[in-house]
Amino acid sequence: MSDYKNISDYPKNIPIFPLGGVLLLPKSRLPLNIFEPKYLKMIEDVLATEHRFIGMIQPKSNNKNDSETTPRLNNVGCVGRLISFTETEDSRYLITLSGISRFNYVKKVDTFKPYIKAEVDWSNFRNDGMLEKLPTSFNKNDFLEIISEYFKITNLQTDWESLKKADDELLINSLSILCPFENDEKQALLEAKTIKERVAILTTLMEMSIKAETTFGPLQ
Repeated sequence: MSDYKNISDYPKNIPIFPLGGVLLLPKSRLPLNIFEPKYLKMIEDVLATEHRFIGMIQPKSNNKNDSETTPRLNNVGCVGRLISFTETEDSRYLITLSGISRFNYVKKVDTFKPYIKAEVDWSNFRNDGMLEKLPTSFNKNDFLEIISEYFKITNLQTDWESLKKADDELLINSLSILCPFENDEKQALLEAKTIKERVAILTTLMEMSIKAETTFGPLQ
C-alpha cells in the first residue's frame, strides 16, 4: 500500500507515459515492458525520485494530425507508483505500477527530457484511495455468468476460482484492465465516477459484445 494517501503529498508535475489501449486504475497493478530509449530514460529518472510516480494516459483516438512525439492526450489519466523493476539481458525494463490516483492533465511542462512531463491536477479525485463497495443490488453470480460468456467469445483465459473469491472492487477493476475494449471504451471505464458506474459500463460493453457475436458471428 502506498504511503501517498493525501493529495497534498502528490507532486504537481509528473512524467507521462502515453499508451493507447492500456488502462491503469487506482488500487490495481499494471505490468509493463519498457524498450523505447526515451522511456528507458524516464524509468531511470523515476527511480531516482522519492515518489516513483508515472502517469499513464491514453492518446486521443483521433490523433492523425499530431506528431508522434507530442500526441494529443485525454483529459484524465491514472498515476502509478513503480513498485518493481527488472532489467533484462537485452536492456529492456520490466516494471510493475501500482495504481494510486487518477488525475486531470493540465499542460505539458517544458523540459529537456526526451519524454513528456506534465502539470496535473489531483483535486477531482480525492477519494480514489478509499475502498468502494457495490450496492446490495449487485448480483455477483449473474455478473460472473456474463463474464464467462464474454470470455468464451473473446478466447480469454482466467483463474475462475480466484475470480470468484476476489472482492468486488478488485474484480471490476481487474476486468476493466484485462478486457480488450476499444480505447474510448477503456477511457469511459477510467473516468467512471463510482465503482457502481464502472460496473454498469463494463456490463454494457460485455453484453454488447455478446449480442454482436450472437447476431453477426465470431468477433475478429
